[in-house]
Amino acid sequence: MNRDRARIHIIGIGDDGLNGVTQVSRNLIQEADLIVGSKHTLALITEVEGQKLLVGTDMDSTIKTIQQTSSERIVVLASGDPLFYGVARYLCNSIGKDQFEVIPHVSSMQLAFARVKESWDEAFLTNLSNRSITENLEKIRIAEKVGLFTNEQYPPSIVARELLNRNIDYFSCYVCENLGSPDERVTHASLTDITNMDFSPLNVMILIRIPGTPDHPQDGREFRLFGNPDELFAQSKPKRELLTISEVRAVALAELNLTHNTVLWDIGAGSGSVAIEAAQLIPHGEVYAIEQDPVDFRLLESNVEKFGVTNVHTVHGQAPEVLEQLPRPTSVFLGGVGHEIVRLLEFVHQRAFLNTQFVINLNSVDHLSLAHQTLLRLGCEPLVRMLNIARGTHQLEQIRFDTSRVSFLLTAYKLSPST
Repeated sequence: MNRDRARIHIIGIGDDGLNGVTQVSRNLIQEADLIVGSKHTLALITEVEGQKLLVGTDMDSTIKTIQQTSSERIVVLASGDPLFYGVARYLCNSIGKDQFEVIPHVSSMQLAFARVKESWDEAFLTNLSNRSITENLEKIRIAEKVGLFTNEQYPPSIVARELLNRNIDYFSCYVCENLGSPDERVTHASLTDITNMDFSPLNVMILIRIPGTPDHPQDGREFRLFGNPDELFAQSKPKRELLTISEVRAVALAELNLTHNTVLWDIGAGSGSVAIEAAQLIPHGEVYAIEQDPVDFRLLESNVEKFGVTNVHTVHGQAPEVLEQLPRPTSVFLGGVGHEIVRLLEFVHQRAFLNTQFVINLNSVDHLSLAHQTLLRLGCEPLVRMLNIARGTHQLEQIRFDTSRVSFLLTAYKLSPST
């Protein structure tokens, strides 16, 4: 839509007021018949004449007022970038995008990361006014960097205390106050120190993971037999995404044909989520979790100890060489094996009993094709599934979905003797 023809302009503004916006934005604000904004944003333009409408918690009333006004020159003022945890998305969805033109300003989140000289392209960013700290804890737990818009209910001291209470103690913390204003201040401290500090209500809290520190899984929760939340398993960096997520794990376990006397090989066990939950389902069976990476192997052992599964045998070494000494399997799970998939499938097929069930979890189409061709060549009849999981999040009074990495599951039985 042409900016000059838009009926409503949503304009981002910083704490430096009209001095920090472009000439185009300044003209639109000064010429507006109705200016809509929060107490904070309206206080930034006290020198501007014209009718002003204070936005409160009742957004429906504000939308009704905007729709009923006959003015053709309406400005909605928002802090920073109106589309970044701002009002723009809500207004556009409620009234219609064709009514608006959005002119962003630098967001306070951008300024905060710039002040601490950290990139924010892969950071977990959230607004505690939309989702409580409790709802965000598990995403914070596994993040490398975090940016938080705090509020009066969850100031930095409370956020720091909540994190420490849940064993999330491996972040360095920055609190950036009054960004862009003369009394701007950036505080760098430990989470423990932050719990005893007070800050201006206008602040952004940034968490930077201390290098080399693994996640501390959440404790104090009764474990499920299967489908436990991903955050319960200690995971390594930077390979966290290689964990078989709970929804995919549940399908894989269902397809492994587990029985009371199953002997399961979990090859490329990583943090051990599949091996551990399989062991819980078959307490009289035996599970062999094979992992070659020394860091992942230590986490595997830690998770096995945490879940208290005594029928998981951890094996440190490279497959297929270390598989020679293991009992023959009746079920096999392969995950995170990548380009080794052909060699591993050939070996496993040779060692396995007839009717052994194979379940392979892959994230690459190329590896999927290799595995599928190999299983066909070995006389199997593979079934292929693509699992695309999206988990709902609540933001700005709406449900949005965060999509996980696509997973491919191949399942097949050994139908003929090895040659």
